Amino acid sequence: MSLPDIHKAEPLPESLRVEIDHLMSSGDLFRYTADNDAPATLLEAEFAEMMGSRFALAVSSCSAALFLSLKALDLPTQARVLIPGFTFAAVPSAVIHADCLPVLCEVGENYRIDLVDFAAKIPSVDAVIISHMRGHTSDMDAIMDLCDAADIPVIEDAAHSLGTTWHGRKIGTLGRIGCFSFQSYKMINAGEGGILITDDADLVARAIIMSGAYEHNWKKHPVLQDAFAIHQNKLPLYNLRLSNLSAAVARAQLPELNRRTADGLRNHNLVAAKLATSPYIDVPAPLPPEIRAPDSIQFNLTGLDDATIQAFATNAAKAGVKVQVFGQSTDNARAFWNWQFIPDLPELPQTRAMLMRACDVRLPVQLSTQQCSAIADALLEALDEVIRAAA
Repeated sequence: MSLPDIHKAEPLPESLRVEIDHLMSSGDLFRYTADNDAPATLLEAEFAEMMGSRFALAVSSCSAALFLSLKALDLPTQARVLIPGFTFAAVPSAVIHADCLPVLCEVGENYRIDLVDFAAKIPSVDAVIISHMRGHTSDMDAIMDLCDAADIPVIEDAAHSLGTTWHGRKIGTLGRIGCFSFQSYKMINAGEGGILITDDADLVARAIIMSGAYEHNWKKHPVLQDAFAIHQNKLPLYNLRLSNLSAAVARAQLPELNRRTADGLRNHNLVAAKLATSPYIDVPAPLPPEIRAPDSIQFNLTGLDDATIQAFATNAAKAGVKVQVFGQSTDNARAFWNWQFIPDLPELPQTRAMLMRACDVRLPVQLSTQQCSAIADALLEALDEVIRAAA
């Protein structure tokens, strides 16, 4: 069968048309025009309820959510924030924007935080951002124990992990703050956008004001009013709000999340099982407490040199499947050595070695099992070709 376009998004729900028609006729795209029931307000309420959190704040991106989270923590200037060496460039960028310093820790071959390096660096930092990169959950029991013992606040970058659970708890609810993405390649697709969740009224009040709830627009948020009053006129405004249009698009997809996470896990496991038949492919298994919600698959190529790995990616592309090898690029935003805006950028040899052979393939949740099987077959054939050529 012909291979699907793995960069094509799932069609938006038909239920969205009514809300879009209303917005077209009203023109109320600014979230604070209405006194209540604006799409952004409803999205926050419904997302918080879905996640089991007290508060949610919809913003312009997950990057904005991470930035506001750091600012809302009221960290000192040049505070040191520990992040994984395997994440997207937006994470260290948010740290820099918040007038803090990124501190990078090693990541293992299974894409998860190296706990030895993490524990060694905890005493020197003021906050932690845990990136569940590509939906892979690190050992959150050990991480939270270390951070709680040191009284270090944890922000979860759950951009890739909406729908994932850890011991049955939803990822994004384990730390002080959870941040999610509505960018077009995520489980909820609003093109752009993000949201943060927390149970801390004072923290979310600070974030709401700084997001752009100027004057008394914060009164339109269902949060303890006393939490806002003490911050009136005392915090800078960064204007990182989500528009009602983007909020309506995201909100219409919330009922689809359970189906999408189930289909994504099914597709991932089907492809993983087929790829694991190759002696040159290692697909890291989830940790036991984790139930993932993937919309992509990552695997390591083993026993192959850089040239052969690059040849595999080229062959796969010719067959119709784009493979991203994280480390084999001069500009990949997930390779830490390309984050040259970080002062005194460190070397992470373990993370570098992993990134040089770690492959990434999108598996949109709307794909059928037949399409996923065809993708796996194409990847295996592309690998067989380069192995035969090198023999």
